[in-house]
Amino acid sequence: MAKKTLWILGSIVLAAVLFVGGFLLYVTLNDYKPAPTEPIAIESNQDRVLKKGESFTLTTFNIGYAGLDKNQDFFMDGGTHSRSSSKKQTLANLKGIQSFLSSRHSDMYFLQEVDVKSSRSYDINEVAELQKSLQGYSFSYADNYKVPWVPVPVFHPLGHTHSGIMTLSSYKSTSATRFDLPGNEKWPQQLFDLDRAFIENRIPVENGKELVLVNLHLSAFDKGGKIRKQQLQFVGDYIKKETEKGNYLIVGGDWNHSLPGTDPKAFPATQGWPDWLQPFPESFKPEGFQWAVDKNTPSVRTVDVPYQEGVNFRAVIDGFLVSPNVEIIKVQGHDLKHEYSDHNPVTAEFKLK
Repeated sequence: MAKKTLWILGSIVLAAVLFVGGFLLYVTLNDYKPAPTEPIAIESNQDRVLKKGESFTLTTFNIGYAGLDKNQDFFMDGGTHSRSSSKKQTLANLKGIQSFLSSRHSDMYFLQEVDVKSSRSYDINEVAELQKSLQGYSFSYADNYKVPWVPVPVFHPLGHTHSGIMTLSSYKSTSATRFDLPGNEKWPQQLFDLDRAFIENRIPVENGKELVLVNLHLSAFDKGGKIRKQQLQFVGDYIKKETEKGNYLIVGGDWNHSLPGTDPKAFPATQGWPDWLQPFPESFKPEGFQWAVDKNTPSVRTVDVPYQEGVNFRAVIDGFLVSPNVEIIKVQGHDLKHEYSDHNPVTAEFKLK
């Protein structure tokens, strides 16, 4: 009897080991491995050419895969949910996001966490839906999260993910490139993490120069911000090279740092500073560059609990860094009370000097 029991237990353990091993092998063999740089398609390219001295607007918005609305929490931040509450709610959130973006009439948009086909957003192709609703723009999309199956949380797994970042422009682009950002967690965690990246769009200017747009989304849950430091070093080196060419440069998106010139204390909350949020390193100071941020409007909330005014910690982590030859005219954060996403959008108006 004892031998039979041991045999059964041994068989169960062996089956579990084989299952886990087989699963890890499958995910490893299907791991998304982007090249350091990859050209990406520019769909619906426009003919409009940017002029020096002409003002233009740019909005950045991490749409949270249209799933992290005000009633949601997220397991990675201490909550319990891994997916949007329902397909109906996801579509409602996406409709609200589309309505906001359309009403802004910005000349350019930086979008992050846009799903193509993910369990968390009920396989809704958000890229296609945004293309339908925003006419008169070119579209450049790059993957940064492509995993066949994310098995956590165990009882409500994140599932399959295919998501990325997206840049829209009403001006002509000559090229669009995906730049892979450095930094990986140890195996096997790296198999299930995002492959962080930024999109570079090169916009010709009438005076013969280029406006280089960089839409980025840095890491969030790297312990101690170690990977973010590597990514900022990479971005800093990139900025230096482009500055030496004499081009105009706007780097923006979701930095996952409390941005310079802002203070979360401006937004009263009962929650304290979350572990995942890093202060922006003082050592990162590209010469002559300026930050375009709205210090009075929070751009992100904590998602360990649903949103409650005065409870959730909020900060400014979305904004723009611009080269000395770009004038900042105005910056406006839009406090949507996290109705559709855990982030709020930010719009800036610029002029090329």
